[in-house]
Amino acid sequence: MANPMRVHFSDRTLPYLPLQLSYRGQTIQAKGMIDTGSMVNVLPYQLGTQLGQQWDDFNIELELTGNLRNVESRAVLLDASIGDFPTVRLSFAWAKTSNVPLILGHINFLREFEICFYSAHSYFELSPKRSESTR
Repeated sequence: MANPMRVHFSDRTLPYLPLQLSYRGQTIQAKGMIDTGSMVNVLPYQLGTQLGQQWDDFNIELELTGNLRNVESRAVLLDASIGDFPTVRLSFAWAKTSNVPLILGHINFLREFEICFYSAHSYFELSPKRSESTR
């Protein structure tokens, strides 16, 4: 089991996680907002294009809710590297807007990682999920 990664955040900011996203040989550095209230991971349009994605290459449409309910989105799979943890495959709703942060939600970021917030101390700890045999 890998040691947890500790990430500090200020009292005035939301908890963002630095990570690398990769798609077909293209890699970018990004910061994702951990959102325990979001069901899906959301990729802003600009980050998708930086990874070389072409909107018309993706034909699985997803329906977003909340303040993104009027934004078109498409399903994409990306490889994500966080710290020294093994690379994981994450699914995203690639939103056709750049007016949204990179969101890390339940499907499937929070299913791939264990996370514990220590909000009063302005940090969180993150580690890959444990397999059933190590629980």
